[in-house]
Amino acid sequence: MSAQCETTGKKASGADMGLFERYLTVWVFLCIVAGIALGHFIPESFQLVGKMEVAQVNLPVAVLIWLMIIPMLLKIDFRALHQVKDHWRGIGVTLFVNWAVKPFSMALLAWLFIRGLFVDWLPAEQIDSYIAGLIILAAAPCTAMVFVWSHLSEGEPHFTLTQVALNDVVMIFAFAPIVGLLLGLSSIAVPWGTLFLSVVLYIVIPVLIAQLWRRTVLAEGQGDTKLARVIKMLHPISLIALLATLVLLFGFQGDQIIAQPLIILLLAVPILIQVFFNSGLAYLLNRWVRSPHCVAGPSALIGASNFFELAVATAIVLFGFQSGAALATVVGVLIEVPVMLAAVKVVNSTRGWYEQAPGVVPHEECCPSGVHLHAHQ
Repeated sequence: MSAQCETTGKKASGADMGLFERYLTVWVFLCIVAGIALGHFIPESFQLVGKMEVAQVNLPVAVLIWLMIIPMLLKIDFRALHQVKDHWRGIGVTLFVNWAVKPFSMALLAWLFIRGLFVDWLPAEQIDSYIAGLIILAAAPCTAMVFVWSHLSEGEPHFTLTQVALNDVVMIFAFAPIVGLLLGLSSIAVPWGTLFLSVVLYIVIPVLIAQLWRRTVLAEGQGDTKLARVIKMLHPISLIALLATLVLLFGFQGDQIIAQPLIILLLAVPILIQVFFNSGLAYLLNRWVRSPHCVAGPSALIGASNFFELAVATAIVLFGFQSGAALATVVGVLIEVPVMLAAVKVVNSTRGWYEQAPGVVPHEECCPSGVHLHAHQ
C-alpha cells in the first residue's frame, strides 16, 4: 500500500496527524487536477521528463519510487521470520490467497470486464494495457501499510510482522514469474529483461538499503528510538514523492481522461470486486482452519491489499507513463483506501460470529488488552 493508506488508517484510528496528512485526500485530488492541467498546457515539460531514461528506466520516477518505498520497508523486521511456525495456519491462508488466488482472480476479472463487458466504452488500443496494469497491481501484495489495517482490526502483532516479512521475501522470487505468466496468458508481450530489472530496482535494492539502514540505526544506542525518529522524518518525504508521482502520471494521462472520464470508474469495478472477494475468502478460510480472530483479521486485510508503489513503478517501466497500465495502478490506490476501511469494519463487526466456530480461540486470549500492533512498528 501507499503512504495514502497509512494516513487514512491513522485518521480512522484517531491518531494525531499534521495539517498536510489530515487533508491528504484533498492534496491527492489537487495533484490529479494539476497533473491533467499541466499535461494539457505544457506537454513539452512532461515529454522531457519521459525522455530521461537509462535502460528503459525513467530516472525521475525511479527516484520518486525509492523515496516512497524505502521508508515503508524500514518498518519491516526480517528477524520475525522465525515466528512463522507460531501462526502457520494464518500464514498458510494468506500466502495461498496472495500468491495462488489474487493475481489469477484479478486476471479473470480483467478479462471479463475489460475485454468483455466494458470493451465498447474503452479505447481499443489500451485494452491490453489496462489488463496488464490490473494484473501487476494484484501481483504485488501490500507490505508495510498492513500494519495500519492490522492495528485497526486489533490484529496479533507478531503474526502481522511475520507475514509482511515473509511476503517481501516471496515477492522477490514470485512477482516477476506470476506477472509474466498472466501477461502471457493474456496474449500480452512480456519483456522479461525489463520485468526482472523492475524487480531488482524496486524490490531487491530497496529491501537491501532499508535493512542495512535499519540495522545500522538499531546498532546504535537507543536504536529503537532513533529508528522511530528516522521513520517519522522520512514520512513526509514519502508523501511528497507520492503526490509528485501522481502529478507526473496524470500529466501524461490528462488528455485521455478528459476525453473519456468514464475510464477511471470502469477500471475501479474489477479492483473493487477483487478486494472484497479476496478479503472474504481469506477470512472464511481462516475460520475453517480455526485461526483466532486476531490472526484472521489481518490475514484477510493482507490478502486483499496491494503494494501500490511497486505496481506503479513496474507499470511505468514495462509500458510507459502514457499507458493504460500506469493509469490502472493509480486507480487502484484511489479506491482501495475507503474499500479497505470498509473491510476493516466488516472484520470487526463479525468477530462474534467468527468466534462461534468450534475450536476458535477467543480474541482476548489471542491478543490481550493493550497489546496491539502500533507498539511493534
